[in-house]
Amino acid sequence: MSQSNAVRNPDNNADVIVVGAGPAGSTAATYLARSGVDVLLLEKSTFPRDKVCGDGLTPRGVKQVLALGVDVSGPDWLRNKGLRVIGGGRSLELPWPVLQDYPDFGLVRPRRDFDDILATLAVKAGARMRVATTVTAPIRDDRTGRIAGVTAKTPEGPTEFSAPLVLACDGVSARVALGMGINKRDDRPLGVAVRRYYRSPSRSDDDYLESHLELWDRSGERGSQRPKLLPGYGWIFGLGDGTVNVGLGMLNSSKAFGKTDYRALLRTWLDGTPQEWGLREENALGPIGGAGLPMGFNRTPHYADGLLLVGDAGGAVNPFNGEGIAYAMESAALAAESVLQALGRPAGASREAALEGYATAMKEHLGSYYRLGGVFSALIGKPSVMKTATRLGLPRKDLMYLVLKMLAGLYDSRDGDWADRVVRSLNRVAPSV
Repeated sequence: MSQSNAVRNPDNNADVIVVGAGPAGSTAATYLARSGVDVLLLEKSTFPRDKVCGDGLTPRGVKQVLALGVDVSGPDWLRNKGLRVIGGGRSLELPWPVLQDYPDFGLVRPRRDFDDILATLAVKAGARMRVATTVTAPIRDDRTGRIAGVTAKTPEGPTEFSAPLVLACDGVSARVALGMGINKRDDRPLGVAVRRYYRSPSRSDDDYLESHLELWDRSGERGSQRPKLLPGYGWIFGLGDGTVNVGLGMLNSSKAFGKTDYRALLRTWLDGTPQEWGLREENALGPIGGAGLPMGFNRTPHYADGLLLVGDAGGAVNPFNGEGIAYAMESAALAAESVLQALGRPAGASREAALEGYATAMKEHLGSYYRLGGVFSALIGKPSVMKTATRLGLPRKDLMYLVLKMLAGLYDSRDGDWADRVVRSLNRVAPSV
């Protein structure tokens, strides 16, 4: 086994190590600990801590929260009834569909609270969480090549943690995967997002999540300048407490990707919004944060040599809409199921087959859908395509109903209506690799 100068301690041994206590890591740790597995949950930050995110959960994410047994009935969970789409000079409100597979409401809860709730749930289930513990590299068995643990920076100094199985839930950095030689795929979409909080009483209480398909700079309209169409898409999510989460995203299929000052772009867009919304510098709460969006399974294989890639570490962000929380939690549930099956079998070929089942499950669950999303992201990266699609699509409610189900992944896996059948048909003809 590879050697280091790190501290060794029997308490740092476990059945499973989970790296990262975000939605993916805490979900996986909760399910495993509830089943009696000895889990070490390693988190680089301390709670509560913030994350760059829209803070909104579609019904797909709500389903995962409910599956964990989290009570979302309190006033701190702001419910919404659908998505408001703005573009092409139109505004269309699309209620969340009534489905067998998903609830008909979304939620908004800041990540500062949300992640803390999930991490606390994992600890209550029996996971041993270590905070202020920054995992730096995997420990690899020199004889077998399998992962045998991780090294980390801790307040006590460099420390080794040992386990035969590791779940990498360390987000877009994917440090553990990189240490095991699993590199990013350049043939899959990638996005970037920036967001900021603002005081905005007029926009804070909203029954809908709001998505802007076109970002207009109207700040020069009072002079002779015409409105200017900016690259990317935006959102405004009310938090119900007098504040809003506002942000924008851009895909690498856009020519402006990597050549744009995203923080300046956010300010330019917001300076053109109505004055009464209050989305101006004097109402800003904190700095603008930015983050990468690893999409469409841009890091594979999802299982190899004792390491499972979960959530953003495995590129699980939806390429249709940039949603990450729901899919991080879904992949965590699949990973936990495979690990439980593996630990219930004797070491050897059967156990390894159970672990390989995680990669297969991910491919079956989202592979075809994400390939369709990759095609979609390539198309909307072209401003002319996006402009035409927005102007032709928004006036047609039936079409937008189908688009909502496709983009948000909100369709029944069986039965359902005509839109569900269309989405399932498209998934069947798309490759799952």
